[in-house]
Amino acid sequence: MIDGSRMIEGYGVRRSWTRRVTARESPLRRLDWPLMLAVAALSIFGAVLVWSATRAALTEQGSDPQSFLKRHLLNLVIGFVLGGLVAMLDYRLMRAYAPILYVVSCVGLIAVLSPLGATINGSHSWIVLGGGFQVQPSEFAKVGLVGLLAMILGEPRDGEVGPGQRDILLALGLAGLPAVLILLQPDLGTTLVFAAVILGMLAISGVRKAWLVGLGAAAAGGGLAVWWLGILKPYQIARFTAFANPAADPRGAGYNARQARIAVGSGGIFGKGLFEGGQTNGQFVPEQQTDFIFTVAGEELGFVGAAVILILLGVILWRGLRIATQAADLFGRLLATGAVCWLAFQTFENIGMTVGIMPITGLPLPFVSYGGSATFANMIALGLLQAVHLRRTPFD
Repeated sequence: MIDGSRMIEGYGVRRSWTRRVTARESPLRRLDWPLMLAVAALSIFGAVLVWSATRAALTEQGSDPQSFLKRHLLNLVIGFVLGGLVAMLDYRLMRAYAPILYVVSCVGLIAVLSPLGATINGSHSWIVLGGGFQVQPSEFAKVGLVGLLAMILGEPRDGEVGPGQRDILLALGLAGLPAVLILLQPDLGTTLVFAAVILGMLAISGVRKAWLVGLGAAAAGGGLAVWWLGILKPYQIARFTAFANPAADPRGAGYNARQARIAVGSGGIFGKGLFEGGQTNGQFVPEQQTDFIFTVAGEELGFVGAAVILILLGVILWRGLRIATQAADLFGRLLATGAVCWLAFQTFENIGMTVGIMPITGLPLPFVSYGGSATFANMIALGLLQAVHLRRTPFD
């Protein structure tokens, strides 16, 4: 007589074994393709917008009108390779390497404040490598922060549901060091990204609500202290003043915000057409290939084009949250959550400062803006999300 329970058990073993073999043989099929396609589409949008934002000025200078486009495409290729390498790695190994990444990122931030650092666009955030290349360590520090917090908060002690008080204080103390180093550059925008990542990962780790309330109050107090102690540069204070009252200094601190709103508003429903934007071609909006890339989309592609970009960004965040909820362990959930908080806050701040609902802080739009370090860091975040997705079950 056939034992039904043994047949079911044997079928289950064969099925799990087959699933593991299939997973190992075809990792590309198991990628989160909606996430990949959304990033690819945004990258194409970004390349075209960067080209449109820079071609007129380069032509006037007698330079190659496609030079920014060529460098941006090279950055994208390198970024996708980096993201692919990270996705293929077992994210659980990052527990061992997280401290190393953290130390390396802090060393890079310290180097920026040394004579090796260089000031670009008012921020002492760069290290010039020569040959037209420079690196911004604060972008890679985001990866180090996410990995370190996931390592500390992702392993609750015996008998505890979430991280204990000692773990929370350790995480806050270690996260505070790179945040202070970045604030000293000064780079207020990236410091705010750090704050969003820290709060988001703490909330998901299971800490008590009292901790989150206390941290929110401490952040508000710290912001006031930074203001009164004069840590912020005059131009940064002027940006906040212009945000509160844009009409106060339309030709000074409020110029960028005013021109950005003019460019976005002039696009109407369908835009003026690619390469046809008067604000864009006239270079009325500074840094329109990086911080204000969304103004190019608003003017030349109109509400429809801007909405498509917003939808694609929304797909990325949605898939990232989905990956976090399906992670095999708390460590993976925290990695994915940190990446989502990073990309979500940076998206909201960039578009918000363009349309006048957030102060100008100089953060690029993920997967759209021109840049090297930012592009590489964003693609690494994409790789982390895919790595967690590929190993979302204990068999993977």
